[in-house]
Amino acid sequence: MARAPGLSARLKLTLSYTGFLMLAGSLTVAAAWAFLGRHNVFIHVPGGRADLLRSVVPWTAAVLAFLLAFGLLGGWLLAGRMLAPLTRITDATRLAATGSLAHRIHLEGRKDEFRELADAFDAMLARLQAHVAEQQRFAANASHELRTPLTITQTLLDVARHDPNSNTSELVERLHAVNTRAIDLTEALLLLSRANQRSFARVPVDLSLIAEEATETLLPLAEKHGITIETAGDVTPTLGSHALLLQMTTNLVDNAIVHNFNGGTVWVRTSFGAGSVMLAVENTGETLTPRLVSTLTEPFQRGTERILTDHAGVGLGLAIVKSITKAHDGTLTLTPRAAGGLCVTVQLPAAPRRAGI
Repeated sequence: MARAPGLSARLKLTLSYTGFLMLAGSLTVAAAWAFLGRHNVFIHVPGGRADLLRSVVPWTAAVLAFLLAFGLLGGWLLAGRMLAPLTRITDATRLAATGSLAHRIHLEGRKDEFRELADAFDAMLARLQAHVAEQQRFAANASHELRTPLTITQTLLDVARHDPNSNTSELVERLHAVNTRAIDLTEALLLLSRANQRSFARVPVDLSLIAEEATETLLPLAEKHGITIETAGDVTPTLGSHALLLQMTTNLVDNAIVHNFNGGTVWVRTSFGAGSVMLAVENTGETLTPRLVSTLTEPFQRGTERILTDHAGVGLGLAIVKSITKAHDGTLTLTPRAAGGLCVTVQLPAAPRRAGI
């Protein structure tokens, strides 16, 4: 925004300090003269009031001149000292505007308004830096994942072009599989973008019913590989997008199935707490370290190999869960099980009673 030049904050503070000091000095002198006049001090002075004025007025003027000079100099130095933290904050802001997010103010000293502002700005820079780094990793991984099916398609077409006797039906099947994966990846990326933008209407929903719907949809897949799904829980009313919450729950149950043992178990539970509802999906599986679990919500990260080679995913399942949870003002917690496997907990705000279900 273009602004007309104006006085600096330091000069304004200096003039304010000086003006207040001069006002206080003038009022003091006026009060002194009023006191002397009220008690008839002038009549006791040799030469009367005129001589007193000639002797006192120059001293009064000298005192006021001293106050003026002292106020300007002291106010300028004091304002500079007080505004020094603001200068560091302004410099850090300019650096951040150029794209340098690694700089921190680290303002020393006891807590006050400037230091609270500096600490808040440092925290904001840290979040921005982490977010930008995450977006850069996501862009690189997404580009790689999108390029893979295109490269495979190009290779298959090149082979078919140079080999007229190649099996056309086999080529079509392989191209169909590669194209399906590319479509699934694109749809997952669009869903992730939609969740991040929070462009959805919030309506009353029951998380327990959504869990039942997701479980019934994936039950044939679980039965095919001998995996048992156990469900339990209470009515869990919340506000949100039914489609997104269903996708979130489906991703969690699907992830618990495909990263499991043949003959393993998946537990799906819902519960209602003080002002919040909770969905927990737990499964058996390989032992995971806390460090590995902390990376699972990043796009295209997988903790273990899938047991279902005929059910390949795109590596965005838990990333989508994280985005949908965040878009619904909830929290997502991943905890490795001591016996192997993973426990994923989603906590969302409960719906107000007037909303109903």
